[in-house]
Amino acid sequence: MDRQGAIDARRATRGRGAVAWALAMAMVVAGCSSRPYGDLVVGASAPGASTVDLLVATTRAPVVEPAGVIFGGARGNGLRFADIGVSIPPGRQAGDVQWPSQAPGDPTRDFVTLHVNRMDLAEAKATFNDRVRRTPGHRVLIFVHGYNTRFEEAVYRFAQIVHDAGVDVTPVLFTWPSGGNLFDYVYDRDSAMYSRDAFETVLKAISDNPNVASVSILAHSMGNYLTAETLRQMAIRDHGLPTKIREVMLASPDIDVDVFRRQIAEIDAANGQKSTDFTLFVSRDDKALGLSSFLARDTTRLGALDPTKEPYASMLEQAHVRVVDLTNVPSNDATNHSKFASSEVVTAIGARLAQGQPLTDAKPGLVETFGIVAKGTVGAVTNVAVDTVTAPTRLADPTRNEKSVDTAADTVKLAQ
Repeated sequence: MDRQGAIDARRATRGRGAVAWALAMAMVVAGCSSRPYGDLVVGASAPGASTVDLLVATTRAPVVEPAGVIFGGARGNGLRFADIGVSIPPGRQAGDVQWPSQAPGDPTRDFVTLHVNRMDLAEAKATFNDRVRRTPGHRVLIFVHGYNTRFEEAVYRFAQIVHDAGVDVTPVLFTWPSGGNLFDYVYDRDSAMYSRDAFETVLKAISDNPNVASVSILAHSMGNYLTAETLRQMAIRDHGLPTKIREVMLASPDIDVDVFRRQIAEIDAANGQKSTDFTLFVSRDDKALGLSSFLARDTTRLGALDPTKEPYASMLEQAHVRVVDLTNVPSNDATNHSKFASSEVVTAIGARLAQGQPLTDAKPGLVETFGIVAKGTVGAVTNVAVDTVTAPTRLADPTRNEKSVDTAADTVKLAQ
């Protein structure tokens, strides 16, 4: 066999091995438990339970069947809004979502949906203004979920984060049309880019609102790609980011390193005097690794780099991107990919947001607890994965039977 033939044979073998590994991982994860679906059925609260009210902006198409889904994996023709209340059970283990075995769930032990109100733009503005005025410090926290995330998973995960952070913020969920299936990686990536202009519209509206004092963004996995691209185009278009966008938290970002280098350079060039802090969360024991890199033809993902080595250390230092290493933080997630939502992390994030401080100031908190990775320090991440933001996937995918309806009458149209 000639040299090229040997190379091709090795590539074929490696490709088959990677695919086999991905399928094996899917089956193993799928066998762990049944994945939540259709959980947004309205139920009751319980004595001692807490309530988290979320404002939702989405580019997903609304679903009419089955019940309890509300918005599905199909792409909508513009922006839609909703107000969702979630009951958080008393005496629960913080850092986890207590998923109901069946909707609406037992409010003494499960997350339960208390109300789901679809809203038009005027209603969304009025609700947002009322809440942010009543929020001490007038702070807004926006969450952008990652790949393979169903609508109800994004809702309950963000409700958990807001509750466990223990900070007064006005929470806004921006949810884009993830197919909610392990094998929808390309569809999800395209859906994230499809939602870029809509996310920019939301960010501008919130930043321009005189009732808002500051905005923080928490993005996970592929949601970081959407977030970084949106901030990049926003900075270029407006010659900088709004000064109210104070903190951007990048949890396990599924972004090509070269792409991020260009994104952050263009944001910095447009931003001039930086008022926005970027913090990168990594974990060296993230088991949901490799698949994203394999699907992206082995390109280095942002979360897979070693921030102590060149050229990455200089890139992060020049871009003023701080890296927090969560490797030693325990996780109840079998893949160790959702550590950003753990009790210790969100509590520390909440303390920072409450004080209006970046995640790297000198007072005791996040960085002192988990360690900040800087040039010349110990701590690195070896891989980053595509996102399983909550629970495992079923091999029989119920989302394929969703019935969506999408009319221009109840949506905010965007430029075509």
